[in-house]
Formats: sequence, C-alpha cells, structure tokens
Amino acid sequence: MPMELETGKPTISPHLDDDSSNRTGTWVSASAHIITAVIGSGVLSLSWAIAQLGWIGGSIALVIFSVITWFTSALLADCCRDPVSGRRCSCYTDAVKSHLGGMNIKFCGIAQYVNLVGITIGYSITSAISMAAIKRSGCFHKNGHAAGCHVQNNMFIIIFGVIEIVLSQIPNFNELSWLSAVAAVMSFAYSCIGLSLSVAKVAGGAHSRTSLTGTTVGVDVTGWQKTWNCLEALGDIAFAYAFSTVLIEIQDTLKSSPPENESMKKATSVGVSVTTMFYISCGVVGYAAFGNNAPGNFLTGFGFYEPYWLIDIANLCIIIHLVGAYQVFCQPIFKQVEDWCLNRWPNNKLMKESRAIKLPLFGDYNFSTFRFVWRTGFVITTTVVAMVLPFFNGILGLLGAASFWPLTVYFPIQMHISRRNIRPFCWKWIWLNVLVAVCLIISVLAAAGSVAVIAKDLQTYKPFTSVS
Repeated sequence: MPMELETGKPTISPHLDDDSSNRTGTWVSASAHIITAVIGSGVLSLSWAIAQLGWIGGSIALVIFSVITWFTSALLADCCRDPVSGRRCSCYTDAVKSHLGGMNIKFCGIAQYVNLVGITIGYSITSAISMAAIKRSGCFHKNGHAAGCHVQNNMFIIIFGVIEIVLSQIPNFNELSWLSAVAAVMSFAYSCIGLSLSVAKVAGGAHSRTSLTGTTVGVDVTGWQKTWNCLEALGDIAFAYAFSTVLIEIQDTLKSSPPENESMKKATSVGVSVTTMFYISCGVVGYAAFGNNAPGNFLTGFGFYEPYWLIDIANLCIIIHLVGAYQVFCQPIFKQVEDWCLNRWPNNKLMKESRAIKLPLFGDYNFSTFRFVWRTGFVITTTVVAMVLPFFNGILGLLGAASFWPLTVYFPIQMHISRRNIRPFCWKWIWLNVLVAVCLIISVLAAAGSVAVIAKDLQTYKPFTSVS
C-alpha cells in the first residue's frame, strides 16, 4: 500500500484521487502553468544580460541555469508525498515539513512567500511599463524617435491592480487552467515578435558592437559597473527560470493516474526545454541586434520603434501574459492564508460564509466576503509597493537571486537526500552538496549586484513619480 501511495496511484475510485479530491490536471495543463510562470518578464531582459556577460558567459549561464532547474525540479517532483503516510503535500512548505522538519519549515515558508509577494510586485511593475510603452510607441510614430514621449507609470500600475482584484476572486489553482493557457500563448506571441524583430534588424545589416566578454570596460562601462552588471545579469537569468516556488502547488492539481510525479516530470521537461529554446533564441539574437547597448527590456526600452503597431501587439501580449502569471504566483499565498485562518477560527461565520451568485456566461459563483476583502487588500498592497519601488532590472535580479538558491536548489536536494537516505560523505552526497554550495555563492553575488544597482537608482528616485 505505501508504494501505491508513493507512486500516486488512486486507491479509492477511478473518479477520485486517493484523498477523495476530484483533481483534473494533466501534464498538458501543468506544462501551461509552468510556461506561464517561467516565460515571463525574465525573457525581456535576457539580451541585456548577455550584453553584460558576453557571447561565452551569457550562453553558458543560460544553459547551466536551465540544466540545474530541470534537475532539481525533477527531484522536487518526487517529494510531493509524505514519505511515511504517502499523503499528498499541497504546498512547498508542506513537502519540506514532511521530509526535513525543524527550522527548515520556517526558512522555506519565509523564502517562498516573500518571493511570491516579490514576484507579484515585479509583475505589476513590468505590466505598467508595457502599458506605458504602447502609449509611447504611438507618440514616437507621430513625433519622431527623438521625442521624449515620457509618461507616468502610476496610472498603469493601478489599472493592472484593478484587473487583478477581479481575477483574484477565482477560488483556487484548479480553476486557473484556462487563464494559464491564454497566458502561455501570449508568452509565445511576444517572444516570437521580439525574436522576429531582432532577426530582421540583423538581416537588415545592423552592425552592433558585440564581444566574447560583453560590455567593454572603459568604453561602455567602468570597472565597478561591469562587475555589478555581470552579477545582476546572473540574477536576471536565475529569475527567468524561477518556477520551483509554485511547483508543488501546480503538481497538487494533477490527477493521481498516471502517477502525478511522473506527469510533473514530463511537464517540467517540456516547460524547461521550450523555455530554454526561447531564452537562447531571444537572448542571443537580441544581443546580436543591439550589441553592448542592449536595453534592459528589449520591447519597452525602444530598441525597436517600427512597425509601431507590432510593438504595441507585443506589449499587449506581455500585459495579458502577466495578468495570468500574477495569478499563478499569488494563488499559493491566497490558499495558505485562507487555510490558516479557517484552522485558526473554524467556527467564525465570516470564514465559513459563502453564497452562490449567478454570473452571466460563467454560471454560479460562490462569493465569500472574507475571500473578497483579504484578496483585494493583498492586491492593493502589492500595487502600492510597485508604485513606490519601480526598478525593473534591479527587482528582477534581486528576486531571482533570493529565490534561486533556497527554493530551486537547496530544499529539493536536501529533501532528495533525506528521502533516499543517502549516506553522508558518499560520492553522491558530496557532489550534491558541492552543487548547493556553488549555487549559494552565485546567489549571494547576484543579490549583491542587484542591491548595488537598486541603491544607485534610489539616489535619484522619488516615490510615486516613476516615469517611462
């Protein structure tokens, strides 16, 4: 029986999972969730990241982060069930509790949920920049490329927040498949547009200055700028592959037959492979098009001006994608808080109260006052913070550095060691922990680079006055 539970086979009925839940997810829906989570705003900064690291360093960094993410995600997929009872783990901290326990639970909870909140803030910033870019591209088309055409970002951040308040009322992850599918299509669309424009620019005879080592000290940047920018670029690439934060939550939507860990590994392989293909294409071709002067965001930094309508379509796709991606990352927060409140106050009428409301085209919807108030408050808070700290590349780098080591590397490897009872100081134990140590050093350095860039931006920044 334990083996049946560990492999995820149903034990109650062919229609229900072994915990009596009616899950409907498949590796296809999981792949859509992963692509929605991964091919996000990170792809937009990759040409800039490669410009800092150069042809050699940038390409190697993309491949290494891809392989590490794929490997540790496969390990994490095997940790979706308690090794003793065989029950499902519904969230990342639940998996850590089942396999490691102790202080690891608090460490994981802080790392995961701080990162999830940070990502939602980052996506609010990015979507607003894309909204502003649509308005600016029309201005450039009308008044010429030399025109300033600067616009305030705050209104666009608020618009994004209002949209997310509405979508945040979707009860749970299981009902997000349609939104993730739309968002995944949008991510392909704007990535392909950016790639096509880069290819067209190179084919048109653009001779941007590139090099094996990226930006040149004394020509493009100072020595210190080169150092900090390279470290920040590593953080940006790490952020571009970040989805381990919600892997267990995505896996919890999968049916138990076929075994959910096998379905998740298949989804992970598809998601990471597709992502890497797009990242290398967009990053490398984008660097070839712009060279060492690559903008931080190659669709809103206006490396491209024409055709302006195509730039607008690409930015509209970014906005739609981030609308869905925001939900993928905030749903675990919603579930954790709501479960905790219900356990803390099980008899509270506000917690338990819900009533059916008929919505045109959507049918019956169970409205909860508590869910509406709490989720609305969360979105408003992230919106306000996004208006206070709108630093695109610095925020991406810091989020990537902060989440990569604990959530993508440390916990999956330590849970694998515990689950497999790997003996200390045997060969496998040594190389796994060497990988943990190396990734820790990379994360610390990347975080330092991002903090240095943000600190520099803060010297000239005034809150609530962000301008694109």
